[in-house]
Amino acid sequence: MSLSENLHQTPRSTTSLAIRMLIGGGIALAVIAVFVFGAGEGKPEWGNYWMVKPLLLTPLIGAFGGAYTYIINRFGLNRALTFVLSIIGFFMILWVGIVLGLNGTMWD
Repeated sequence: MSLSENLHQTPRSTTSLAIRMLIGGGIALAVIAVFVFGAGEGKPEWGNYWMVKPLLLTPLIGAFGGAYTYIINRFGLNRALTFVLSIIGFFMILWVGIVLGLNGTMWD
């Protein structure tokens, strides 16, 4: 590949890793907030602070989901395939974050 061909290539992604992680964590925080603040009482052994675990753990795992979308976009695959893989992977990671966050606090 010559220098002129390199200069004319468009970048695959204009968003940085940090931005994707913040967006992923924000989406995860919004989703878990609906579950946590819409719920009643948690398990009695957790006390009044049972909401802390899901509200901290789920956005952290959601940030990893955002990092996954960034990494999958860097492979240089077809745009449609990249989008589908990113969405499916992010929602799978978000689901795992919700399960781990609510495990033991609201669920057995």
